[in-house]
Amino acid sequence: MKLPIFIADAFTARAFCGNPAAVCLLENDLDEDMHQNIAKEMNLSETAFIRKLHPTDSFIHSSCFGLRWFTPASEVPLCGHATLASAAVLFYKIKNTNSTLTFVTLSGELKAKRAGDSIILDFPLYAALPQDFHEVQDLIKTAIGDTLVQDVRYSPDTRKLLVRLSDSYDRPFLETLKVNTEHLTQIENTGKVKGLIITVKGGTAGLSVAYDFYSRYFAPWLGVAEDPVTGSAHTVLSSYWSQQLGKREMRAFQCSRRGGELDIVLRPDGRVDLKGSAAVVVEGTLEA
Repeated sequence: MKLPIFIADAFTARAFCGNPAAVCLLENDLDEDMHQNIAKEMNLSETAFIRKLHPTDSFIHSSCFGLRWFTPASEVPLCGHATLASAAVLFYKIKNTNSTLTFVTLSGELKAKRAGDSIILDFPLYAALPQDFHEVQDLIKTAIGDTLVQDVRYSPDTRKLLVRLSDSYDRPFLETLKVNTEHLTQIENTGKVKGLIITVKGGTAGLSVAYDFYSRYFAPWLGVAEDPVTGSAHTVLSSYWSQQLGKREMRAFQCSRRGGELDIVLRPDGRVDLKGSAAVVVEGTLEA
């Protein structure tokens, strides 16, 4: 078996930044185990599988494809950076002729639209509901120690826990914060939490705001200690910070070691547009 395979760095215009995702193009269905085996072999936070929905479809001319995402440990219902990477491969490497692509996924239909040198993802927007601190204090204390916490929210749709740090903290503090993920899966083993978002309010640069908010994301429950740039986390962050800041258009930066940025627009239909760039850095063939 030979499969075309790519690696693209998402939410960045520069190679070796952003979040790398592997992208496989499938002419035919794969055995279920093979998806997971390939994701383990690639050993990136996500491997995406784009498949034709009909035998007559073409990766060059068709506009609708199936899309699945796998971490090295399991399949996930939603992944932003691997969707962006998939669209980048189709647009930039395969030279797909359409301006908008539709992906059929476990989270419904997701659209990716060309926007100059960037790509806009049309994603669901998920509410961040108030969360009793005492119910999750052991998890939070294990992760960040005695760091001051201003707010805690929970997204039942995505099973992500959002922890907003005190406004006394800034981007450099978040970037250098040591987060202990080693024992989180033992402390939270009920299945309620599958991802931990840590976020701080953005700072000002002169009279303008460089970024409206900053974040980092951790998902040891899915085999990902820290994810470099996470589109799915921003489906929750966008909802939260829009409410907190009273804004429907925002700019965000994820403060991992690789780093990445997103332009965010909350849509009138209750969804969110996440705009970012991607750089395809590897193109080859997988043989198995």
